Amino acid sequence: MRAALYVRVSTEDQANEGFSLDAQVKRLEAYCRVRGWEVAGVYRDEGFSGRNTDRPEYKRMLADSDSWDTILVLKMDRIHRNSVNFALMMDDLRAKGKEFTSMQDKFDTTTAMGRFVMDIMQRIAQLESEQIGERVKIGMEYKARNGTGNLGSGHPYGYVYQNGRLEVVKDEAHTVRAIYNMYMRGSTMDDIADFLNKAEIPAKKGGAWNKQSVGNILHNPLYVGYQDWNGIFRKGDQEAIVAVDLYESINGPLPVGRS
Repeated sequence: MRAALYVRVSTEDQANEGFSLDAQVKRLEAYCRVRGWEVAGVYRDEGFSGRNTDRPEYKRMLADSDSWDTILVLKMDRIHRNSVNFALMMDDLRAKGKEFTSMQDKFDTTTAMGRFVMDIMQRIAQLESEQIGERVKIGMEYKARNGTGNLGSGHPYGYVYQNGRLEVVKDEAHTVRAIYNMYMRGSTMDDIADFLNKAEIPAKKGGAWNKQSVGNILHNPLYVGYQDWNGIFRKGDQEAIVAVDLYESINGPLPVGRS
């Protein structure tokens, strides 16, 4: 049996111990050794939600279907958090004579019971995801009413929350502008992270820079004076660090006032 190993982490998963991409790959490789399966390929999606299929490595894996016999994941929610998308994928796999195996859930599609239970588990995963989304929305609405916006946990890099509003941290603001300028000159997010780490410039909370932390800065409208209220961009009361035209040259036009 040739296995395509698929691993994924989204933003909310980054801090969850045991869900790093490397940790997932190691466990799946060990599973293959026990089963006597061949690892046909490893597909890693970092920073992508499981609620949709717009993931580069997921698409590449499906395009490579001639090279593997089964998709192997650590948990079902690594591949999909939407039962409709999961069902469509399974239809496609069955049409191609391919299988699906979830290591931690201990289910595979080679048995009728496995197919039935897997469908039930996927619907539970979707319900859990939707409930999390509802709780997040309620929290964002509370923040909107109280003037704090969608700031995530604590304060974002470049700002400090004091006196009831976000205040610019000058040294960090300089780093934010440097990140935008380096990216516009052609540096990748990995290049920028390496540069900042070698320059011994600490990231948020004194940690190291990585692709994800650099990307969070490049794609956050907070730095041009706006706040994201569940997809609706509104002018905040914080001082902008980056010019709007620079932000839009990377991310496209801000959907200001969208409701």
